[in-house]
Amino acid sequence: MSQALHPQLVLDISPAAEPTFDNFVPGANQAALAAVAELAPGRALYLWGDAGAGRSHLLRAAVGAHAHALYIPATEAGATAYDPHSREPLPPLLAVDDVHRLDTEGQQWLFALYNRWRAAAASREAGCLLLSGNQAPLQLAVREDLRTRLGWDLVYRLQVLSDDDKRAALLAHGASRQMPIAPALIDWLLNRHARDLRQLMTVLDALDRYSLATRRPVTLPLLRTMLARAAEADTIP
Repeated sequence: MSQALHPQLVLDISPAAEPTFDNFVPGANQAALAAVAELAPGRALYLWGDAGAGRSHLLRAAVGAHAHALYIPATEAGATAYDPHSREPLPPLLAVDDVHRLDTEGQQWLFALYNRWRAAAASREAGCLLLSGNQAPLQLAVREDLRTRLGWDLVYRLQVLSDDDKRAALLAHGASRQMPIAPALIDWLLNRHARDLRQLMTVLDALDRYSLATRRPVTLPLLRTMLARAAEADTIP
């Protein structure tokens, strides 16, 4: 197959896979991963850490693992489908992402949600609360009574993956696809391309397809060619 016959097929760098517990690379975050995966009804867990540490990944993975769970970004908290003042049961898991971005209305909503969660914690209606922010509870710029509630139960800090962790994960991902990858190619990706691990894996997947379609081995020059053509076609996410 010639390169001219398949530009869209090989240059399409698809969106990253949906977040799951299985495709979360924990690095130093094994304890936090286990705590989220095993969160029991009636418990609350607050995750905090720098951007890129995996906060949203774990919240979305937890929601995906529970039927009827809700994922709510902070920007939608004030207009969410769940009203904490209603008589409806709590969802089995309710995940609120980026609480540091809550506006006044969103903070009022989360305060009411915490009170609703606590009132139901010892009943058959008990649900799980999973929350994330960029700082520890007491350092957040939110109303004082909400800061206190964010630290009521479990609190875990997520550490950003080291380059060694990312390198090992990318090499393992390539091995799982039977794609030999030189360490120099991984180093180039880490230094020149996106730092998000899931996005880096989608680039490797596209490179694997490109290599097969062009019948050329996986090399750094091939990666550069693919990325240049993808940029021309505006297919890089």
